[in-house]
Amino acid sequence: MSRARAVWQRVPAPVVDIVLVAVAAVDVWLNMWDHTRLGVALAAVGCAALVFRRRFPLGVFLLTLPIALMQDVAVVVLVALFTLAERSRNRRLLAGCVTLSAVASSTPWPLADVDRTMTLVFFVYGLATAAAPVLFGQLLQAQRDLARRLAEIEEAREHERALHAQAVLARERAQLAREMHDVVSHQVSLIAVRAGALQVAAKDADAKEAAHTIRSLSVTTLDELRTMVTLLRASGGHATELTPQPTLADLRKLVESSGTHVELSGELPPNVGTPAQRAVYRTVQEALTNVRKHAPGARACAELWQDGDDVGVTVTNTAPTRPSLPLPGSQLGLVGLRERADILHGTLEAGPTAEGGYRVRLRIPLSAD
Repeated sequence: MSRARAVWQRVPAPVVDIVLVAVAAVDVWLNMWDHTRLGVALAAVGCAALVFRRRFPLGVFLLTLPIALMQDVAVVVLVALFTLAERSRNRRLLAGCVTLSAVASSTPWPLADVDRTMTLVFFVYGLATAAAPVLFGQLLQAQRDLARRLAEIEEAREHERALHAQAVLARERAQLAREMHDVVSHQVSLIAVRAGALQVAAKDADAKEAAHTIRSLSVTTLDELRTMVTLLRASGGHATELTPQPTLADLRKLVESSGTHVELSGELPPNVGTPAQRAVYRTVQEALTNVRKHAPGARACAELWQDGDDVGVTVTNTAPTRPSLPLPGSQLGLVGLRERADILHGTLEAGPTAEGGYRVRLRIPLSAD
C-alpha cells in the first residue's frame, strides 16, 4: 500500500489533472441526460474546472454542481468534493457542500412533476454518495497531520537528546576543570614553592640547578594546566550548546537554533550581572522549548526590557496553528525558573493570553548578583 502510494505521489500533478478531466468528461458524456447547448456548456465548464481544484477547491465544487442535475453519480462532483475535504478544516462547510450535492443529484432534471417519495430516496442516496469522498479526504488530511506531528515529535526528541548529551558533557568538563584547578594545580604550586625554597637554601651547585629545573618545569606545568582548564570550561567552538554558563551573548544563537519563528527585540544595559544574564537566557530557553512542544506552528516574540531598577524578558507566543499531541514532561521547567528568580529576588509570571497563546515574564533587579 505504501509502495503504491509512493509511486502515485511521484506522478506530476498536471498529469493527474489531465487524466481526471478526461475521465470526468467521458463519464459526463456517457451519462448526461441534457444534451442542449446550455447543458453541454455547463458540463464542459465543470470538467475543465478540475484543473484548478487545488487552488480553488470551493469554487470548482460549485462549478460542478450543475452536472449533478444531469446524471445520478458524477465523477467530477465526487472529485471536487474529495479535493475540498482534503484541504478544508471547516466541517460546517463540508456538511453544507454534501447537502448541496445531494439536493442537486435528487432534483428532477428537466424540472417536471416531483415524486416526493423517490426524491427523498434519491436525496438519501445522494447524501451517502457525497459523504464518501468527503470522509476519505478528511482521512487523508488527518493522516498527513499525524505524519507531520510524528516527525516534529521525533525531531523534538532528537533535539532534547542532543541537549541532554551536551549538558552531561558540559558538567563533566566543568567537574574535570574544577578537579584540575583545585587539586592538581594546588599540588603543582606546592612543588614549585618547595623547589624555589630548595634553590635558595641549597649550597651545592648541582642541587641548585636541579631545584631550578624542578621549579621551571612546575611553573611551565602550571601555565599548561591553566590553559587546559580554560579549554575545558570553554565550548570548543559551540558556545551556546556546550558552555555550562550561558550569557546574553548566547541568546541570539539560541533563538536562531530554536526551530521556532521567534522575533528577538530590545536590549539590556551592559552592567547586568552574570547571574541575571543566565536567568534571562534560561527563561527564554524554557519558554521556546514549551512553544515547540505545546504550540506547533505558533510564532513567538522575546522582548528584553528595563523598567527602572529592574530588568527582565517577556516571551509571548501566539495560539498554535495545528493540534498538538500530548508529550511527556516533568512539569518542572517553570518551577525551576521561579526558584531561580526567587534566588535573585525577582519574580516570574506565566500564563495563557486572551488570544489563546502563552506569556512568560521574568523580572529581576538590575543589581542581582
